[in-house]
Amino acid sequence: MPTPNAGAAIIEEVTSQRCRAIFEAAATKRFVVVGDLMLDEFVWGKVSRISPEAPVPVVHVTGESWFPGGAANVARNLHEFARSVAVAGITGADAAAERLLGLLAEAGIDVANVHRDAACATIVKTRIIARQQQIVRVDRERPRAAQRMEGIEALVSAADAIVVADYGKGAITQEIADQLCDLARKHHRILAVDPNPGNPVRWRHVTAIKPNRAEALRAAGADDDDKAIEAVGRQLLDQWNAELLLLTLGEEGMMLFEHGKPPYHTPTRAREVFDVSGAGDTAIAVLTAALTGGAAPTEAAEIANAASGIVVGKLGTAAVTLEELAGSFEARA
Repeated sequence: MPTPNAGAAIIEEVTSQRCRAIFEAAATKRFVVVGDLMLDEFVWGKVSRISPEAPVPVVHVTGESWFPGGAANVARNLHEFARSVAVAGITGADAAAERLLGLLAEAGIDVANVHRDAACATIVKTRIIARQQQIVRVDRERPRAAQRMEGIEALVSAADAIVVADYGKGAITQEIADQLCDLARKHHRILAVDPNPGNPVRWRHVTAIKPNRAEALRAAGADDDDKAIEAVGRQLLDQWNAELLLLTLGEEGMMLFEHGKPPYHTPTRAREVFDVSGAGDTAIAVLTAALTGGAAPTEAAEIANAASGIVVGKLGTAAVTLEELAGSFEARA
């Protein structure tokens, strides 16, 4: 369990009014999301018996739904708080890409910088849900060769903040990471990264980076030991050369690391957990939007933690609205 928050006394509690003011400012900003684009498919059904062929449930399908996944879900979450959101990444030239890009465009997200490659297959993750539980997930993907993304400099220079969602599927290479870091620094842009330790990319001078516990331990080469979490956070803050590191700890909440300050721990705000699908996407999206809207790092951490607590209470790949988020702080008053 993380140590008690040593920095709690130096900040004021985020209020509903303060939350609204932060996102009112963020709404006028421009965001770009770069990373692995996916389509999330949900097959909903009922279970009434066990298969005579194997000890598995038989699911009677009652419906299907599709949502943007991966970096596309980060963009979807951002669009709840900002009018201008663009995505850059790669899809196949297939039916899944048509559906994914259609969902994004319908939501008002700019897809002009998505490259459709006929040699690739769009990544699809299918979740079968019955009795409000995920029974199985089926992933359809295949390794893809690294490719250049065109138009990155124009996107970055026109944006106020860039979010990198790296799922280790090939969209983020060292060359692209270097380009994004250099451009963000050149144009004085916020750069937030959701890293993937399975993709050995070095980051430099990023504003914020958000690993989960497993990713952080793996990146630091540490054992799964609660006592080591603070040391791991400090190590990665330097290793990834970031201004801020927000470590998500599941049921234990989140811990924020800043240079020269004690770690800031915010406990989980989740009331009920139905589905953790996309919770990390929500956290990085809301963290970035809050920072871009003028939130202090501790405020942004509290808001991102509240957003994650809301989204895990929903079934499926979900987004959080401003009303839900502001309401969660109002309920604490």
